[in-house]
Amino acid sequence: MAIAREAIAEGLGLSAVPERGETWLARPGATFVTLRIEEALRGCIGSVDPRRPLGVDVAANARAAAFSDPRFSPLSQAEFETVRVEVSVLSPRMPLDVTGESDAAARLRPGVDGVYLEYQGRSATFLPQVWESLPDPVEFLAALRDKARLPARFWDPGIRLTRYTVEKYADGHPAG
Repeated sequence: MAIAREAIAEGLGLSAVPERGETWLARPGATFVTLRIEEALRGCIGSVDPRRPLGVDVAANARAAAFSDPRFSPLSQAEFETVRVEVSVLSPRMPLDVTGESDAAARLRPGVDGVYLEYQGRSATFLPQVWESLPDPVEFLAALRDKARLPARFWDPGIRLTRYTVEKYADGHPAG
């Protein structure tokens, strides 16, 4: 959490990110950083596969969520005082071999599985937290296809699903 907050503060010119020497932060990791003001989403950016050290991934995704999420304007210093930060550390993705949508819906674990969908160069993911607003597996998959710019009620044998879990850390209170 400190890494994410410090990276955002640095992006606002409020402080510099301190050097961290913990060896576990140097191991490859995949994370998502989600920002909320009250209950409203304010930014969410992440990595589904580990391609850089965990600490670097958290800092980069925190800055991207705050300043580069195309759905929002860059976070302001005033918003930083009220923003809640959540860091999700992803497990490795595991293939979910399914015969169709009903099989996928039956095998998903609501509230547990994050899901990554790929089809003909398009992809999208939902963190396990999305189950809170989309608890029905069929609707969850429809919204995931929509996010990947596919028809919500579309299924093709070429759709590939992988699932992952997360360790979620949330500060629950604003900075300051």
